[in-house]
Amino acid sequence: MSRPAFLDQLVRSEPFRVFQIVLGILLLPIAGLIGVLSPAPIGIVVLGAGLALILQNSRWARRQYLRHTRRYPRVRRVVDFGMRRGRRRTARQSRLALLAQSPPHNLPHSQP
Repeated sequence: MSRPAFLDQLVRSEPFRVFQIVLGILLLPIAGLIGVLSPAPIGIVVLGAGLALILQNSRWARRQYLRHTRRYPRVRRVVDFGMRRGRRRTARQSRLALLAQSPPHNLPHSQP
């Protein structure tokens, strides 16, 4: 099911993008307060939501994030594990390995 045209236009507008960035920035200190005040790890979820909003809507933040993860590969492994990216990468690598092992389709096969 697709979104109505007015809602699609609203989501793609510049003011809404800026609103999402500001909301993400506001969620970061709120996550700290929630983390200190509550015994449950709800603050981590709120922190992840804030970072997701910022990274989704800010090119500068995305560039900084990519630069940081390239410089510190251990951080990247932890983030990939947390976001479950490793499974997708492993599945893609196994598919490529299977394709590399299979014979090319344009060459005739010899019959035994």
